[in-house]
Amino acid sequence: MTAEIVTAAILVIGDEILSGRTKDKNIGYIAEYMTAIGIDVKEVRVVSDDEPEVIAALNALRNRYTYVFTTGGIGPTHDDITADCIAKAFGVSIDYHPEAVAIMKERVAKMGGELNEARMRMTRIPNGAALVYNKVSGAPGFWIGNVITMAGVPSIMQAMLDEVAPKLKTGVKMLSVSIRADAKEGDIGTELGAVAKAYPDAIIGSYPFQDDKLGPNTNIVVRSRDAARLAEVRAAVEAMLAKVKAQLAG
Repeated sequence: MTAEIVTAAILVIGDEILSGRTKDKNIGYIAEYMTAIGIDVKEVRVVSDDEPEVIAALNALRNRYTYVFTTGGIGPTHDDITADCIAKAFGVSIDYHPEAVAIMKERVAKMGGELNEARMRMTRIPNGAALVYNKVSGAPGFWIGNVITMAGVPSIMQAMLDEVAPKLKTGVKMLSVSIRADAKEGDIGTELGAVAKAYPDAIIGSYPFQDDKLGPNTNIVVRSRDAARLAEVRAAVEAMLAKVKAQLAG
């Protein structure tokens, strides 16, 4: 673990996500996973299967964050263009990777079928990339520079993430505490803003919800990397809530 803040972005690639035909299940999973190990996900982009758009998004994100996780577009069909786009973004060639070919041959021999042109597409890896092994379906992802490329199928993506996670540089974990306000968001908004202004080094979020018995209610979430600071801000929020509710009751 490092004292510096480690950041990440998620780049989701695929027309099927943007059209709504496929509902993304990877963004939340990756974000939660990264938070748990001390990596801050700072940005998420979803782009279509369009080469210039994928390359532009990839270059913007990889220059800004510690890691970029891509999902989708490494399958066997003509519109699976992620590997080619990443090779072009890094200015390297792409070709059949001997180990990836061996993995696919073994998989096909075990499961039946033939190692046809479509399946061979999944063994094309940018030059210089390391394989990200896939225990679910065989076809690997890959890691080049700070870009980690994974499948779009959730079960496969999750297996690949487990594979790379131990190799990631991680930072100090973000700590959080949730405080039930028992007040409407509109009644505490101004005062909560004052607390946030007083503690700019903490992150304070306000999340309204509907309570079955009490009606409109609010959860306040405080986040900080410092446990003592977290406790201090929590106390300030709770004191503010007590004061506001006393005023409302009076």
